[in-house]
Amino acid sequence: MSEPVMGVGICRPPALRKFALLATALSLLGCAVLSAPAVAAAAPASDTVYAVESAKASKSLMLDVVHVGKRLVAVGDRGHILYSDDQGATWTQAKVPTRQLLTSVFFADDQHGWAVGHDAQILASEDGGATWTKQFEDLKRESPLLDVWFQDVNSGFAVGAYGALLATTDGGKHWEDASDRLDNEDQYHLNGIAAVKDAGLFIVGEQGSMFRSADWGQTWEKLEGPYEGSLFGVIGTAQANTLLAYGLRGNLFRSTDFGTTWEPVELKAARGALEFGLSGATLLDDGSIVIVGNGGSVIRSNDNGETFSVFNRPDRISVSAVTAAGNGNLILAGQGGVRVTTPTGAENGKNGSSK
Repeated sequence: MSEPVMGVGICRPPALRKFALLATALSLLGCAVLSAPAVAAAAPASDTVYAVESAKASKSLMLDVVHVGKRLVAVGDRGHILYSDDQGATWTQAKVPTRQLLTSVFFADDQHGWAVGHDAQILASEDGGATWTKQFEDLKRESPLLDVWFQDVNSGFAVGAYGALLATTDGGKHWEDASDRLDNEDQYHLNGIAAVKDAGLFIVGEQGSMFRSADWGQTWEKLEGPYEGSLFGVIGTAQANTLLAYGLRGNLFRSTDFGTTWEPVELKAARGALEFGLSGATLLDDGSIVIVGNGGSVIRSNDNGETFSVFNRPDRISVSAVTAAGNGNLILAGQGGVRVTTPTGAENGKNGSSK
């Protein structure tokens, strides 16, 4: 056990968005106390260690996937970042200056993206995910960043373990510790950050912690949420002021007033209530929402999250993230890599390979 440091308290096992759901990633996460980060520059080229190229990269553990224009980009284990320009039929491994586990990726436009992961690393791309540079890392943390969001190519935030909140206003050239903007004395892990239409930003995390910002990250309000268990993610719907927060054992909550009040969303699977943890979500172009999780869970809503249809893949594989393939199909990321599925999450036999 670590001694209490700067009010952090005793080191506790993290209940983190990606790692609590994927057993293969749990073993990669250490328990350590965060120190206050300083602005860090990319490592000199001579010191850079790149991710090992692997023909099996698309079958390895992948924790996030996004749609970037006509391209798909996925991140995961050992610093692997993959991209596909043929709707997931084949995947190309990007050149990435890390071998650390990457947990989340976000693009502000078709070219500018950021990925975060262990050692509080933040990577950036200016060519749609084909190549990456390291913008920030803090080796003293020994703990991961878990989600990243950008308002535009300049302003963004990254959140992570032990209450970490990092902010940039210059596209990541400089990152500052903005953790003190949150009323998070216990330094609960922050697992997800998302924009809510016509409202602002929302963060969820450990022990049901919730924070909202009506001024897009400058000031934050702590909320009393509907649930004391860990929340692994949050997503805004196509409806103004409306969002969904999801977490352990199929717990899913909906708010139509930017988090002031919440209602539980009932999820019924073929054999009763869905009790698998939910880990990732996407808002499709048609306004539908897809949420995925353990046990091969793929749930879909066509009414801004009021109701969901539930599908559990027969392989029961843990799924960490989902996005649109671009042709009506879905791309799932998780154990076993990235895979193309039908709109319901069922296998369609067109899963691609790395090159």
